[in-house]
Amino acid sequence: MLEKLKNKWEIESNFQVIIILIVFAATGSAAAKISGPITAYFELDNVHVLLYWPIRLLIIFPAYQLMLVFFGLLGSIIVSVFTFQINKYYYNFFLKMSIIFSKKMIKYLSFGILFND
Repeated sequence: MLEKLKNKWEIESNFQVIIILIVFAATGSAAAKISGPITAYFELDNVHVLLYWPIRLLIIFPAYQLMLVFFGLLGSIIVSVFTFQINKYYYNFFLKMSIIFSKKMIKYLSFGILFND
């Protein structure tokens, strides 16, 4: 499975795969964590559960996109420090993943009306 990811993402070492997976994990956790205070600020805790979770997911979505680019930049800095070379690959990778994820989520939320393939 690790080899499939390395081939799909066009990377060479297991260290790079680990950094990418850590960045995705940190981004998801941070976006979920930050959505709690936002929902509390807008007092959405009193809303029915069928409305609460879609609204919370709509809050998590833009936060995840912004944090993915930020954590991707941090991941590229970490890789650059450990490998002693400046590599913009990780920043471009996470920016591309953020755009792809955004298009897929918009397509899903618009029931396929936008971004027809």
